[in-house]
Amino acid sequence: MERPPAAERHRNRLLRYVNRLTGGDPHGAEDIVQETMLRAWLASDEFADDESRSRQDDDRLAAWLYVVARNLAVDARRRDRSTPTGITPAGLLQRATDTPDMAETVVNRIALTGALARLGPRHRDALVHVHLCDRSRDETARLLGIPQGTVKSRVHYALSTLRREFPAG
Repeated sequence: MERPPAAERHRNRLLRYVNRLTGGDPHGAEDIVQETMLRAWLASDEFADDESRSRQDDDRLAAWLYVVARNLAVDARRRDRSTPTGITPAGLLQRATDTPDMAETVVNRIALTGALARLGPRHRDALVHVHLCDRSRDETARLLGIPQGTVKSRVHYALSTLRREFPAG
């Protein structure tokens, strides 16, 4: 069974994205990406890989892959969280203390969203493309129509601003 080349182009970036969703579990991430690629193969008629494909079609495929992978990761997390009553698997208590409090996570997300909104649009765009969309500096430079050095500079200043707002410790 051969993977569609169009979907395969997104595999490495998708694997990094899913690895973050699974909390750094490489085996879980690989399973989810394999399932995503299987679904892409099954839906390959919808995403034909021919010469007439446009950049917009490729972006649509990438968005579809990310949505499928995210949904599979959410399903896996739900499945892993469900534990039959009366059974305490080894390490469950350790895992409970290792995971951050949901309220704290929400508060941090709100604070980060506010900090990103306060960044200038040029710095925010560069930061979002490089760190949240996982694009290379070169790809970000092409998308924004600016030199690669400018992307590097804007990301640096955006991160410096965020570090001042969120000091370590």
